[in-house]
Amino acid sequence: MTASREPSDRSTTLAETLAGRLRVQILSGALPEGNRLPSIRKAAGEFGVSKNTVVEAYDRLVLGNLVAAKAGSGFVVIYRGDDGGRPKHVSEAVDIASLLSAQLSQNFEIRVGDGRPPASWTEQSEIKRHLSGTGRILPAAADAYGSALGFLPLRQQIALRLQAQQVAVKEDGLLLTFGANHALDLIIRAMLSPGDTVLVDEPGYYPLFAKLTLAQVRIVGVRRLADGPDVDDLAAKIQSERPKLFFTQSLGHNPTGGSITLPVAHAVLQAAMRSNLVIVEDDPFADLPMAVNGRLATLDQLNNVISIGTFSKTLSASLRSGFIAARSDRIATLAELKMLTTVNSSGHVERLLHRLLADGHYERHLKRLGQRSEAAMGQVRANLVRGGHQLYADARTGYYLYLLLPDGIDDMALAREGAKDSIFIAPGSLFCLDKNSPLARAIRINVSRADNPKFYEFLLRRLQ
Repeated sequence: MTASREPSDRSTTLAETLAGRLRVQILSGALPEGNRLPSIRKAAGEFGVSKNTVVEAYDRLVLGNLVAAKAGSGFVVIYRGDDGGRPKHVSEAVDIASLLSAQLSQNFEIRVGDGRPPASWTEQSEIKRHLSGTGRILPAAADAYGSALGFLPLRQQIALRLQAQQVAVKEDGLLLTFGANHALDLIIRAMLSPGDTVLVDEPGYYPLFAKLTLAQVRIVGVRRLADGPDVDDLAAKIQSERPKLFFTQSLGHNPTGGSITLPVAHAVLQAAMRSNLVIVEDDPFADLPMAVNGRLATLDQLNNVISIGTFSKTLSASLRSGFIAARSDRIATLAELKMLTTVNSSGHVERLLHRLLADGHYERHLKRLGQRSEAAMGQVRANLVRGGHQLYADARTGYYLYLLLPDGIDDMALAREGAKDSIFIAPGSLFCLDKNSPLARAIRINVSRADNPKFYEFLLRRLQ
């Protein structure tokens, strides 16, 4: 029975992969409405699979309402990219977050554009052992909702970590969330109204752009330099736009990879304080062993800064746990909104994280992760420079490098070419509000996934 089942399983996997590649091309616009897919025979030869595999892949696209079988025409793309009756701001938000759907797809051989490290860097820690059972019996209260602030012992552990990073905070200044994106969502809902203006890094974190668009907030970009926000641009836009919040990332910036320097951090805080502008510092890499001198939360001590942390980039994206650190009055307001929208975060996940922190496993894991990320950053950066490619920031820590494309190279077209070779590429224009900005003609590179000869060869072939 096993021998007869294996070819079927392999065929199913190939069909999923082929359907995924075509799905990305359709959703990205590379295969617009009305285009015919290759004939089954031609596709089988082009992709090196059987005709049955092609038929199964095409059937998956039909079920997804992306293509239709038409007499005399074969399979034709019917996806229009329309809004399906959704409000305009919802459709715009979904369009901005289109790269996220591609990241969630598992159909790429090389995932150089992914925002996360591979599971081998994170989930092969002791998480699975803890999840499979450690012989510890959970108290009856573990199945109750608990405080909206989150599991108290974990908040206490996080407070100790932040205090070691010279951020003075107690457990009443911490709110546990379902990861950093949930934290951003709570802050946006609690502190902004439709029509308000906010400032963001540009290039910046594209899921944030989508969330702000969904909230019908006006978004203004602040030029991001290799050493942090452009202070002159920030000061000018504070005066002209009267924003309510400034969202920024200080360490291992996504997508450029640069980190803020101490002089720039001081200047950013001074510019914000003069107009009482609140800064939201998204800090997914604060726990990695890297220099934290320029961290805004450390310099400001959470007076005018709201800090967001997460375990998704260090332990596992599947845990979906993070936190907000801020003044206790702001935390109380955010906790009320959290209770109203989700009641609470996951007590079971928070107990697991507490054990990992309290047992010292998390600290040991971070040392290994830091060594891995530093080695990968050095290797990939050196290979790219040796290949004649231009990097925007001389990143030394974190996961990201930002590769600037030569004149005449379109980032979206490059991503489509990469998809044909099963390489997932994150186009720079998705990280920019101004699609005509010189910094939009770039790609984000995740160093934990990029050290692959096939990827380097692809760059040499397509960029020269």
